Amino acid sequence: MKVKKSQHLPPYIHFIGIGGIGMSALAMILAENGYYISGSDHKKSQILNELAANDIIIFNSQEASNIEKIFKKNNKNMLVVISSAIRDDNLELQKAKEYNLPIKHRSEILELLIEKKKSIVISGSHGKTTTSTYITTILSILKKDPTAVIGGIVPLYKKNYNVSNSELLVAEADESDGSLVTFKPNIGIITNIDHEHVDHYKNLEELIITMKKFASNCKHLIANFDCQNLKENIKASTWFSTQQIDNVDFALIPKESNGCEIIADYYEQKKFKDTLIVPVPGIHNLSNTIAAIAACRINGIDLKDIKKGIENLQLPARRFDYKGLWKNRLIIDDYAHHPSEVDAAISMASIIIKTKNNFSTISPKRLVTVFQPHRFSRTKKFDKKFASSLSKSDLVFITPIYSAGEDIIDGINHHSIGNELKKLNPNLEIYTPDTNQELIRLIKKKTIEKDLILIMGAGDINMVSANLFLELIDNESIRSDLAA
Repeated sequence: MKVKKSQHLPPYIHFIGIGGIGMSALAMILAENGYYISGSDHKKSQILNELAANDIIIFNSQEASNIEKIFKKNNKNMLVVISSAIRDDNLELQKAKEYNLPIKHRSEILELLIEKKKSIVISGSHGKTTTSTYITTILSILKKDPTAVIGGIVPLYKKNYNVSNSELLVAEADESDGSLVTFKPNIGIITNIDHEHVDHYKNLEELIITMKKFASNCKHLIANFDCQNLKENIKASTWFSTQQIDNVDFALIPKESNGCEIIADYYEQKKFKDTLIVPVPGIHNLSNTIAAIAACRINGIDLKDIKKGIENLQLPARRFDYKGLWKNRLIIDDYAHHPSEVDAAISMASIIIKTKNNFSTISPKRLVTVFQPHRFSRTKKFDKKFASSLSKSDLVFITPIYSAGEDIIDGINHHSIGNELKKLNPNLEIYTPDTNQELIRLIKKKTIEKDLILIMGAGDINMVSANLFLELIDNESIRSDLAA
């Protein structure tokens, strides 16, 4: 990005929880602009390996001694960055406060980047990572080379950020903690509003108030006309839709879908412009596509050029992510952790089964869902809705809740979702294993060839498919060794 060193940022910056998808992107952008960066995280990951490979100092624990070492080495001229996931009792945070070090929330760092560029900032309850990825991909294919801060791995980059000297910035704004209300982008996008992040927002009305503040700060706001909560509460400069051409500025109306792509008619101001082939399934992804097109058009990009970018669209990692065939079963990984997202993922999987397309070398016949609930607060709020979503499966596995740092809530666990599911569909085959080892054993025992296994959750459930494939590779290696 080539950010001029700001009076707001000292030369040494330490990120507590640097392995987070948003934190790591900011850390890399600042590192590539000459800042000395360090960070800590409890969990090992590929992201941490990449950070370390770029001369960022990584601590694999969060101890007060980490701050002491950096503090002494850098003559106190340092800043500490945290996210809302960092609790007040964090030992590094406590030591930083003891030393009276300046402490900024990660949103404050992102705000500085937004101020320096011609910015496109995307928020919304669902689809913001995909929409951000689409915009970034289209701009990059067209050699616009934006700086990017994305909440997922962009296939084109194979990373969650991009650094450039161009005037453009594409950034994903997380509404989960309300911190986006300080952003003032040139173009803002709200994909939808749905009651989410129940640990922060007591009700939908509180979330709407936050999104109204974000909307009012955008010089130009693009919003989804198909979302009732948006249409009734937000004043937008530009509206988009996948359902109608009246009362909207940009529309992408689906004509045909085969589970791999969608053919849709594109309209501007009710005027038909072209028929587009969007190489990604799912109406929700079509909505993300028209949001991206609208942002590019508002930014002055010709439709014929945008079409070149659309041809190269791919979903970000863990968004209906085709992992491959495991013992003639199709495995797909998805980040879905809210009932609306689970519904969307199951809908896409069902289309693949019904259309008998060439999505893979098999034509799946049954839908098997593996769901890891994310946060106790979310599970408590939506256990019945999760059960309703999962009931559309042929076989269901529900794993223990991924706490994301939350305290346990008595009576709320993966079994409680299973119980609600049994009430809805007593004949559905449901399993609630207590460990990943037990889950893997059950997957091997209860699934059959030509199953589509849809693994969903925002925690570490994706490691299950990785372990299945790793074991498959190991077994093939053993067989190969024996044959030799």
